[in-house]
Amino acid sequence: MPAPVIRQFADAEQVSRAAAEDVARLAREAVVARGRFTIAMAGGSTPRRMYELLAEPPFHDQLDWSKIEFFWGDERSVPPDHKDSNFRMAKLALLDKVPVPAASIHRIEAERADRDAAARDYQAQIARVFGVAATGEPPAFDLVLAGMGPDAHTLSLFPGTIALTETSHWVVPNYVDKFTTYRVTMTAPIVNRARCVMFLVAGPDKAAPLAEVLEGPLDTVRLPSQLVRPATGELLWLIDQAAAARLKH
Repeated sequence: MPAPVIRQFADAEQVSRAAAEDVARLAREAVVARGRFTIAMAGGSTPRRMYELLAEPPFHDQLDWSKIEFFWGDERSVPPDHKDSNFRMAKLALLDKVPVPAASIHRIEAERADRDAAARDYQAQIARVFGVAATGEPPAFDLVLAGMGPDAHTLSLFPGTIALTETSHWVVPNYVDKFTTYRVTMTAPIVNRARCVMFLVAGPDKAAPLAEVLEGPLDTVRLPSQLVRPATGELLWLIDQAAAARLKH
């Protein structure tokens, strides 16, 4: 298992810019190597700024948008036009501004009443795009983007929730007590197959959990971000100085 690569920047803006550069580089490399780039998008303020940068020069013109397949790592149980939708955020910040074919945008239908079916259908959609069996081993995304909350959650893998123990399904509904609602989320089995997982973490409220996740003992029930450990891929942490304040190394 490769060791994580931790890169520190002055502030959230610099984290976002560095992330945009990395995403663009990984996309170009994937298209050359495999003919397309597969990415699982993240919610949150730092990814949003990165999406905005990708939609602008110079990145806008560097990428072949027709060869990128967009997925989401998780989604809230809201319609796609709701202000809290991760899909809506990415659509407004990036997808509406670049020439992406509609068929290359794969959102999670987490607003459906039958969330088990929504998760099952999303797993099937991933399998179709990758050309693999939905009941087999998960495919390898080129990039999974991830954030980390002040409670050390990532995607919609929250402390103490049932999805943390999932070992076979790639996508599951997950009930989150603190919000008294379900979300639909990718799980560790598929995230850890990725060629690269990139965490974007900024802000002083992330300092304590980040120190525990990176330098504390393994406690994935309390610190779900520790579940993200790609088997063979890169694990990148792009963090700002405020988030890094309690790191010892």
